[in-house]
Amino acid sequence: MIPFLVIGGLVAMALVMTASWMFQKKVGNAGWTDVFWTLGTGTCGVGIALWPDPLAFHLRQILVAGLVAVWSLRLGLYIAFRVAGSQHEDARYLALRKENGPKFQAVMLQLSLVQPPASALLFISIALAAHDHTPWVRVTDLAGLAILAIAIVGEGLADDQMKRFKADPANKGKVINTGLWAWSRHPNYFFEWVGWIAYPVMAMHLQNPWSWASLIAPIVMYQILTMLTGVPPTEAAMVRSKGDAYRDYQARVSPFFPLPPKSIPSQKSKP
Repeated sequence: MIPFLVIGGLVAMALVMTASWMFQKKVGNAGWTDVFWTLGTGTCGVGIALWPDPLAFHLRQILVAGLVAVWSLRLGLYIAFRVAGSQHEDARYLALRKENGPKFQAVMLQLSLVQPPASALLFISIALAAHDHTPWVRVTDLAGLAILAIAIVGEGLADDQMKRFKADPANKGKVINTGLWAWSRHPNYFFEWVGWIAYPVMAMHLQNPWSWASLIAPIVMYQILTMLTGVPPTEAAMVRSKGDAYRDYQARVSPFFPLPPKSIPSQKSKP
């Protein structure tokens, strides 16, 4: 059943991301791509979790579906309001538009169509967690619930801190260096990654060797956030925008995992 559900999710996401490409092209704002991906992945994930399975424990299916729905709605609506309320395109896409010129939409189509396979890999973890045949709610199910709750609260707090920082006119041209952002340059990405640890925690047990495949979600999400569409383009855009102020921030603050900030000694001028 798991392969069937994952393939179905892949096909559905291919349709969602094709619609995403057409929509962002029409409105002239590529930021909507993130909205379509988040809400589309969430909708498909909920459907996969709730797909009828006579052997699965239905309460666990509902629990997993609820976790996916909360994640998707929280993040998807946050991005949607940000994109709709901003007069400027996200810096990542703006840089991509400038770099590719007339080829931009072709690049966006490619970017849109590589996202459904990424979602499908995430669906593996969701399906394994939801369609586990072990009866009753286990301690690991509650642990998964706690992990996702921490992730959602942490990511929401990071987003709110950034929103408040940008809303203050006194911070124009400055780099945020307070709250969670004093410990990680991308705490929102970090907590996004933490959320995907919940599903392997719920899915893995010794009776089912295939359950270890659920680790694919945090592994894939880590790669996406730290090496592909997350940290690298965001960092590049910030360096272009903030210059030396952001380079100083990079030298002091961890790029992903929250760590105490480094103390950079001031350089004394030579006599």
